[in-house]
Amino acid sequence: MASSASNSHAPEQAPAILGPALDIDDRQFVEWTTLLEHRMGLFIAPERRSFLASGIKARMRETGCGDSRQYYHRLISGGVQAEEWSLLVDQLTVHETCFFRHESSMRLVREVLIPAVLERCDQFLAWSVGCATGEEAYSLAMMADDCIHRLGGRRQYGITGTDISLPSLQRAREGVYLMRRLNDISGDFQQKYCTRVSEKRFRVNEALRKRVCFSQLNLRDLGSAPLAKVDLVYCQNLLIYFDRERRLEIVNELSEFLRPGGMMVIGPGELLDWRHSKMEKVCYADTLAYRRTD
Repeated sequence: MASSASNSHAPEQAPAILGPALDIDDRQFVEWTTLLEHRMGLFIAPERRSFLASGIKARMRETGCGDSRQYYHRLISGGVQAEEWSLLVDQLTVHETCFFRHESSMRLVREVLIPAVLERCDQFLAWSVGCATGEEAYSLAMMADDCIHRLGGRRQYGITGTDISLPSLQRAREGVYLMRRLNDISGDFQQKYCTRVSEKRFRVNEALRKRVCFSQLNLRDLGSAPLAKVDLVYCQNLLIYFDRERRLEIVNELSEFLRPGGMMVIGPGELLDWRHSKMEKVCYADTLAYRRTD
């Protein structure tokens, strides 16, 4: 969940665990998946049983629990802080992402949505749902900042990134990344928005970081999320962590955060045949996006 389940089609790699693997039988799998779905809104498919077991064992080791039953009862008895839930989910979600991921979706935002919004008003607001370590949110900020400078005038923008993972959010706020990540950023954007801080790392410039706010959010709490209406809800590679019924609930809720004319962009193939009386599908190659009509 993104991190909120973060954002990846990269092959999942189970956390490195010392010692024998944790064995979860059918009954235990149902118990764990029911608990995670009820408490965190996280759906674990049966084929990810070994990944679930590895994540649980990693947290058992860190918390000093001798067996999975002990750890399970600590979770359900309220004997752990909310941070432990976040760390467990962090083990069970994939955080591999990059700048300007899914080029066609980013092009839709850059060439169609941002100019259209800034032509009718002086502010562009976007929300990166399941922002992971921040690359997606900063990509949106770079495009908005660049468009504003090209258009001129006294326009403003703001980007909000939310995720359930506290460690990922901390990295996002720092805005420091490995140099290889620069390969995903165009040369002019590298010069404008990135500064090398060591031989192996660069940092997103402070002026851009100030325009991006990161906050923890569990998608189970969307109804009470303290967010203003936005022009863009960008939610890619996140719905894969939920079953179809919950996916429909999530996109229905996300659509309510859009201003008229705003867009919701989700990963192609993540949701089929969704319809909403106040949303229309956007025809744009290799993307899945909807526009708010009211």
